[in-house]
Amino acid sequence: WLSPAGSSERPFPLGGAGGAMDSAYVCEWEKKPKSSHCPSIPLVCAWSCRNLIAFTTDLRNDEEKDLTHMVHIIDTEHPWDVYSVNSGHAEVITCLEWDQSGSRLLSADADGHIKCWSMTDHLANSWENTVGSMVEGDPVVALSWLHNGVKLALHVEKSGASNFGEKFSRVKFSPSLTLFGGKPMEGWIAVTISGLVTVSLLKPNGQVLTSTESLCRLRCRVALADVAFTGGGNIVVATSDGSSTSPVQFYKVCVSVVNEKCKIDTEILPSLFMRCTTDPARKDKYPAITHLKFLARDMSEQVLLCASNQNSSIVECWSLRKEGLPVNNIFQQISPVVGDKQPMILKWRILSATNDLDRVSAVALPKLPISLTNTDLKVANDTKFFPGLGLALAFHDGSVHIVHRLSLQMMAVFYGSSSQRPVDEQTIKRQRTAGPLVHFKAMQLSWTSLALAGIDSHGKLSMLRISPSMGHVLDMNMSLRHLLFLLEYCMVTGYDWWDILLHVQPNMVQNLVEKLHEEYMRQNAALQQVLSTRIVAMKASLCKLSSSTIARVCDYHAKLFLIAISCTLKSLLRPHFLNTPDKSPGDRLTEICSKITDIDIDKVMINLKTEEFVLEMATLQSLQQLIQWVGDFVLYLLASLPNQGSPVRPGHSFLRDGASLGMFRELMVVIRIWGLLKPSCLPVYTATSDTQDSMSLLFRLLTKLWLCCREENHITEPDDTLIDECCLLPSQLLIPNIDWLPINDGIISKLQNKQLVWLQFGKAPGLVGHTVSSQFDAFVRAPGQPKIDHLRRLHLGAYPTEECKSCTRCGCVTMLKSPNKVTAVKQWEQRWIKNCLCGGLWRRMPLSYS
Repeated sequence: WLSPAGSSERPFPLGGAGGAMDSAYVCEWEKKPKSSHCPSIPLVCAWSCRNLIAFTTDLRNDEEKDLTHMVHIIDTEHPWDVYSVNSGHAEVITCLEWDQSGSRLLSADADGHIKCWSMTDHLANSWENTVGSMVEGDPVVALSWLHNGVKLALHVEKSGASNFGEKFSRVKFSPSLTLFGGKPMEGWIAVTISGLVTVSLLKPNGQVLTSTESLCRLRCRVALADVAFTGGGNIVVATSDGSSTSPVQFYKVCVSVVNEKCKIDTEILPSLFMRCTTDPARKDKYPAITHLKFLARDMSEQVLLCASNQNSSIVECWSLRKEGLPVNNIFQQISPVVGDKQPMILKWRILSATNDLDRVSAVALPKLPISLTNTDLKVANDTKFFPGLGLALAFHDGSVHIVHRLSLQMMAVFYGSSSQRPVDEQTIKRQRTAGPLVHFKAMQLSWTSLALAGIDSHGKLSMLRISPSMGHVLDMNMSLRHLLFLLEYCMVTGYDWWDILLHVQPNMVQNLVEKLHEEYMRQNAALQQVLSTRIVAMKASLCKLSSSTIARVCDYHAKLFLIAISCTLKSLLRPHFLNTPDKSPGDRLTEICSKITDIDIDKVMINLKTEEFVLEMATLQSLQQLIQWVGDFVLYLLASLPNQGSPVRPGHSFLRDGASLGMFRELMVVIRIWGLLKPSCLPVYTATSDTQDSMSLLFRLLTKLWLCCREENHITEPDDTLIDECCLLPSQLLIPNIDWLPINDGIISKLQNKQLVWLQFGKAPGLVGHTVSSQFDAFVRAPGQPKIDHLRRLHLGAYPTEECKSCTRCGCVTMLKSPNKVTAVKQWEQRWIKNCLCGGLWRRMPLSYS
């Protein structure tokens, strides 16, 4: 199948890699009589680091006989909840490009118009066009955001190292353009069909600064182009006129701002001719270059080229290298070349090439910035099948091949022409007619290369899993190590990890959670603090996939909520004198509560400077719902202590978590002090005795429990006296029902049985729940019961009239608009304006979401 240039390795057989890819789900458009979505020509798609996929279609209206160029954005967890918008582009859309944060999208068309799309109210299913630029009448063939200078390299060969700094290293990489102080300037660069390069810069005041320049003095037609960035802050543009007999040209582009104007300087770099055009046997066989791609946006030294004819293609991988320029003996005698003084030149060298292939219809490149040490083409055996090393080629026969991104050797294969259709009579009849095979016209790999999204020639979106072992037999530890390594990468970068969860089976969950925790605990204290909430959210998403760990999902989300409340309430405390010591009131509170182990809440309170806890009465009252949750949760935990032998009960993990119990203890002290200022802000308990001091009772029991597990390495069992006292709690106080989480309506837990799921855009599926999700539903409110705002802890009623938003990952629900006017509560709400507690994006919900 392959003939790597200069390589003696044999290609992998097709059958050996056949189990590496399979279909997770297929989402298609509803067939309507008068209007229909049809694939646009060309069809483009883009996949963001937040696991949002954008793609294009043309909406054909039979009555008006015109085409509307649509942009569609989906979240991979809820693919049916598609946001479709009329792009406003007069001509077909030629490029889509996400920014590095995954929150903004660029679209460009064949009329030279470029539009920038942003989320409306930070909602993943609501977008608006904010700014743009244009090169009137000149089709855009390549588009990219300017580089922000952030590059984190993965060292696959060090995936077993304990320190994150060894596995992931910050690469010295300069932004394309910087503002005063070195801050990267935002903007985009585009290449047009007539050989122009246009750069648009987004100024801090919202204005767009645009400049256009010719790539070279002699302008020529550009059929294909791509953009990459160098570590020195320059931009490299590769262009081709579409003919394989013409050279592939490369240009260096430098962008600067002079006197409030954007300046573009270009310089010609060495060019290349495809090897197939110099081979006498193939000289005229492949007349057209159909694909031109740099292997990565920040890898301008390596480029992938594909030349095709009507029926077949050939793919070549080239690398730009510095080579010594030989010096003639005459000049050697005059001025001898010593050491590193030999003149150097840049020259393109072919790395590998394939044999004749079926016609390539689409190419998808990996986004993982993997650092390949030693040599380019030789990778350690244990990382040879690492998914991030492969790129995807789609063919007109419906198959998809994953090949090594440098050697072009086969790593995995997927045959999709027959497996992507349901078996029924209509399908059999269609197969009898010799029509064109269904194939992908556009593809994108996820940011961890564990999933691939393809849009086929019928406009359907297919989601494919790519095995971490690439279909080869690796021991379980190696497969888990690959998944763990990528989870750690997402934890460090903040990228969404949905595509990793596609490969997690129930029997892996416990092991992955434990290993993730072990690796986290090996990091230094500063890094642990930065990643503290992200690892809890990651554990929650993993535990959702196994019936034996499903109750811990509730615990992890409660822990996220506890950490957030603790940070917010402590931030409200102010020192009495401005020139007071280094420690803040919140830090002193933590220190005193950890030192004083007295079970009497009033004795602990005496050791604090109560003047630092004084707040306005309106502020205290506005915090009552959050204070009530703290009080209710403490009561629930203590009442569940006698049943601690049952790990399937939510709250079980808190009973051995000294750090979380210590947080609750600190908050109880703060609440006690605030209760002296404003009694109505205290949590409300339903007690059997009017004279009972509920706060003192709960603090006493909580402190006893905390003393049993305050030292992580020396946890003792609660004594019988404490358990007896906790057994009496239900007879003294009414134990509240805890609202854990809403119903999980995502797709991930429905995909574990490896069965292909068929979905329809715009129509929520009536999927039969997996055993895991059915057990999870035991902890949530049933449909028709009163709903609750999970962040504000406000009751919304059985059928809420307020517009709400929900998290795309954990399902947390909160109102879209704030009903509060108090500054402290607004501060709490601002924490979740962009993301949920778990880091997931928000999506708008219909009013009747019940």
